[in-house]
Amino acid sequence: MKIAYWIVAGLLAAFYLYAGGKKVSQSKEQLAPMMGWVDTVPMWQVRAVGAVEILGAVGLVLPPLTGIAPALAPAAALGFAVLQVLAAALHLSRGEVKETGLNAVLIVLAGVAAWLATTW
Repeated sequence: MKIAYWIVAGLLAAFYLYAGGKKVSQSKEQLAPMMGWVDTVPMWQVRAVGAVEILGAVGLVLPPLTGIAPALAPAAALGFAVLQVLAAALHLSRGEVKETGLNAVLIVLAGVAAWLATTW
């Protein structure tokens, strides 16, 4: 189970570090072609979402790795599931139904990571 957790958590952490890093460091104009929703949200909120994604990625990896506060790992995974439910709702409100596929995959992966984090 530990190996499965590290595979899923590693994939999620890499994805969220990349996505969060882009949101924190790039301008609205640079993000808009890849993330159309940034034009409807204030930039401080985009940056806040990016910071949450980075912190969540750290929360998936560091607590189980160090053994300090390992309960943060399932909390981070559940936080990512909630984040993606909200992201899917945003896409649906904008009529972007086909963009919700990635949200669904990330919700499932986050749920698996949360479950795996509680099994050991």
